[in-house]
Amino acid sequence: MEINTIHPKQALFGKTPNELKAICSDMGLPAFTARQISEWLYKQQVSSIDEMTNISKQNREKLAENYEVGRVMHSNVQTSLDGTKKYLFPTSNKRFIEAAYIPDDDRATLCVSSQVGCKMGCLFCMTGKQGFQSQLTAGEIVNQISSLPERDKLTNIVYMGMGEPFDNLEGVMKSLEILTSDWGLGMGARRITVSTIGMIPAMKHFIENSDCHLAVSMHTPFHDERKKLMPIENVYPIEQLVAVLRDYDFGKQRRISFEYIMFKGINDTPRHVKEIARLLNGLRCRINLIRFHPIPDTPLQSSDEATIQEFKEALIKKGIRTTVRASRGQDIFAACGLLSTKELVKQQAPDF
Repeated sequence: MEINTIHPKQALFGKTPNELKAICSDMGLPAFTARQISEWLYKQQVSSIDEMTNISKQNREKLAENYEVGRVMHSNVQTSLDGTKKYLFPTSNKRFIEAAYIPDDDRATLCVSSQVGCKMGCLFCMTGKQGFQSQLTAGEIVNQISSLPERDKLTNIVYMGMGEPFDNLEGVMKSLEILTSDWGLGMGARRITVSTIGMIPAMKHFIENSDCHLAVSMHTPFHDERKKLMPIENVYPIEQLVAVLRDYDFGKQRRISFEYIMFKGINDTPRHVKEIARLLNGLRCRINLIRFHPIPDTPLQSSDEATIQEFKEALIKKGIRTTVRASRGQDIFAACGLLSTKELVKQQAPDF
């Protein structure tokens, strides 16, 4: 990893071919150099400019005066008894983000972050308690995948880590371009899911400009309840959000799912089942029920197992495809935000 703390250099990793062409043009490098750089960044996944051996040494030295590859390795990892791993990555502003690697039989999923902290203030989210600190660049998002030790085993990517992806629309859309383009990592769009709490304008842009799957955080179908859990309901109500989704033809291959964390005595009653069925009537989608794992300073508790299973069966009887997400990494506190918050506190502690 290249480091220059006195005169920080720009990262090449995360740039598109057009951006690389502009850099080469400004530096007086041959036009084909941009294609070579792109190949080294995303296909060969090098960590230094000096490794780009089909570029002349003189041009490599010229490039290295102001640029570096910009890939960063993880600074910490926690491994669960069930095989889940939570990786901690440092960011350019001396903060930390998390990526959770979840192996499961023939699938291996990576949950990536899109922001440092979050400004959405959801009651159940540890990341929100950090507050918003900064946006991640496209390079910092893709780096979580590219620099993962298990990257060759990955089958799926989910944008469900720290931050609200559609509050960083530019960085997220650019990262998706890098992930799915032939010149980039070449992943299939159907292997990627982006989750949102419901920022409608950005969500519409994503639907119209990406073929990746969409996941929407619902957590309750009732307006007044959702406002207490998720302040975004004051701006983009769940009724309006679902109405927008009905305007699009997603086709049979593209998936819409609703994420539903089960909270004891709050959103786990037959009344909720009935309202969910009314709200989603006729919309081709599925619901993922999620057990809540407690975080510090919250009064919320998870519904018990019997209630979760009854809720699932009641939704299925209403004709809604429903699954219960397996809980993973509980012994390493795999919920987003816990590891990075701990590291941030440690870094900020006075050194006596």
